[in-house]
Amino acid sequence: MELTTVWFLIVGVMLIGYFVLDGFDFGVGMSLPFLGKTDTDRRVLINTIGPVWDLNETWLIVAGASLFAAFPEWYATMFSGFYLPLLIILVALILRGVSFEFRHQRKGEQWTRWFDQFIFWGSVVPPLLWGVAFANLINGVPLRTVDGGGWLYEGTVLTLLNPYSLLGGIVVTLLCFTHGLVFVALKTVGDMRDNARKLAKNVGLVTIVLAAAFLVWTIVAHIENPNLVLIIACAAIAALALIGAWIANVAGREGWAFVGNTVTIAFALLTIFSALFPHLMISSIDPAESMTVVGAASSQKTLELMTWVAVFTLPLVLLYQGWTYWVFRKRLTHDMIPADEHAEATA
Repeated sequence: MELTTVWFLIVGVMLIGYFVLDGFDFGVGMSLPFLGKTDTDRRVLINTIGPVWDLNETWLIVAGASLFAAFPEWYATMFSGFYLPLLIILVALILRGVSFEFRHQRKGEQWTRWFDQFIFWGSVVPPLLWGVAFANLINGVPLRTVDGGGWLYEGTVLTLLNPYSLLGGIVVTLLCFTHGLVFVALKTVGDMRDNARKLAKNVGLVTIVLAAAFLVWTIVAHIENPNLVLIIACAAIAALALIGAWIANVAGREGWAFVGNTVTIAFALLTIFSALFPHLMISSIDPAESMTVVGAASSQKTLELMTWVAVFTLPLVLLYQGWTYWVFRKRLTHDMIPADEHAEATA
């Protein structure tokens, strides 16, 4: 297997890790207005992800750095063409992260309400725009090759807001919301757990319908794709896992529901990667001008060096993250939340 393909897979795995892990973070943030009826409720919700949310976001940083090093043309073209959506994502992530740390720094309901709003919108906007971006990658964007090498995006922000990509954005947002609600049910007890399960049941039904529509649309749009069999297989596994997760949640088996949602997100992204490969960006102007994995890759020596670094560092990252989740595996209760409003909300 060529190193260009290997690094396409590695970047894909890192993005899957990001959406699986930060996905439930986003879902917990989205749940604040629905499950956080009191300040203590909201503090319980934030504490479910308090020890891990920043660690989860590092997967995006690592994925972005790997993309920059392995496929600099992809990085440059996508970040110039999708500049405004990616900037909005960055601002949303900053406001969300700051809010986790600052909401408990002063007394007063108005102070915490402001930061709770930042957490909510900072959890809704990124998955919505990420879904729009990834849907556009396989749907095709106005892309041209330029003299001297490279590619140029010739569209606008409005070009990205087409029906297919908007549906993709909504589906990714709902997947994250459902994933987060199941995580809340997995990490809490009593009324909080019951309410999270009930909301996950209702949101999950809508997610199943819209996700099925998106996957079918994707298959139909790529009916002539040489990877069609792989696309259908990944889409089918994603659909079955989502249905299985919903059934497990209804039965009160949050652990299996969480696993099912994890498989769903992973294979939904694999469906997109299968529809994309061997391209990185598909041109809607002329398919011959699409950006390919080989054409956008770094030099062979760069890829070889990066491969050795990945071989030694990725296992360490996985071991550390696994240890972190093991340490903070216990369920949370209201009794664990300090009475003092100034208490560390993300301790």
